Amino acid sequence: MRLMGVDARSGFDVAAVQARFASLRDGDFAFFDAPGGSQVPDEVGEAMVRTLREASGNLGAPYATSRRVEEILAEAKAAAGRFLGGAGDDIVFGANMTSLNFVLSRTATRGFGPGDEVLVTRLDHDGNVAPWLELAEDLGITVKLVGVTDDYRLDYEDLERKLSDRTRIVAFPWASNAMGTRVDAARVCRVAREAGALSWVDAVHYAAHEPIDVAALGADVLLCSPYKFCGPHMGMAHLRAEVAERWRPYKVRPTSMSPLGRRLETGTPPYELLAGLSATIAYLDSLGGMAVLAAYERELARRLWDRLPDGVTVYGPELEHRVPTFLLNVDGVPAREVAERLAAQRIGVWHHSHYYSVGLSDRLPYPDEAVRLGLIHYNAPAEIDRLATALGELAKSR
Repeated sequence: MRLMGVDARSGFDVAAVQARFASLRDGDFAFFDAPGGSQVPDEVGEAMVRTLREASGNLGAPYATSRRVEEILAEAKAAAGRFLGGAGDDIVFGANMTSLNFVLSRTATRGFGPGDEVLVTRLDHDGNVAPWLELAEDLGITVKLVGVTDDYRLDYEDLERKLSDRTRIVAFPWASNAMGTRVDAARVCRVAREAGALSWVDAVHYAAHEPIDVAALGADVLLCSPYKFCGPHMGMAHLRAEVAERWRPYKVRPTSMSPLGRRLETGTPPYELLAGLSATIAYLDSLGGMAVLAAYERELARRLWDRLPDGVTVYGPELEHRVPTFLLNVDGVPAREVAERLAAQRIGVWHHSHYYSVGLSDRLPYPDEAVRLGLIHYNAPAEIDRLATALGELAKSR
């Protein structure tokens, strides 16, 4: 199947988008697995290869390749700052979100001890829970778990009940990796600030689908992963300067302590990945930016929501309370079988149990696994219809 033309409702030219991806050009395989990692446009890979060919060097030398990697680092910081709505100097890069979170959490909690508390939520990916649990083992701090409502939304009343004058950090996801559930991040940041605690936002799943203005949000720490929005495998974070400048980083002594973001990075930067990140954000900007992509994805999500057949059970909240991610099962058909049969029809989805949202494990209403579908801006309406038809056929076959 070759997807052609402009989507009539949105005016978004998805065929032109797909043409920028070698993996999407034949239009035969429909990728609905973006929550596990998105496809990458050719221009991003080309920027990475070009860096390896032309800028294999390091900072601080008086010749061209060294100056080029210095430019690559500065460009990536500026692009990341623009993407998150903050300043480039406040950006920190790492190997991935989880590794970066372990680094930052240990830096932030120097001086913590028994009596200090961190709140996490049942909606969290374990990448924003395990670092705090390990610190509880190391430092004797207390980690408390904030619950969810019956429709798997954050229980804000439980959050406020568990806040105390001992709460130092409130860690939470802006959107659930498992179900797509949105969290009112501005509200959580506000109540954390009012309690004298830091807000620590896992925006990995959210950043792929909605624009971010970290300054307006008021977050102290916000982390995301470019490989979720068509970029390279790496992690990045925005730190509020007034908070992070008080931290004493784990750092090799001769390396630079300024600007702020650089002082919290360790070792030689992966320049080829940073060049890929800049190309990723330029790619997103060329499509109109995240606000345009979010509007198109909401149309796709509505299209799928309205076409889901009888015999399919969707877990989590109503459509308006989620990003375009759907956790579901087909009645009478094991999730593994659903994923395998869809793959045979060249439709890619995941099957898993909790999708690393370990806190949800004992609250999930299915005994084994569920299918996760994730929509992203390179999906086309015709692919949505094809998916809905395939799910309907599976439901009838039970």
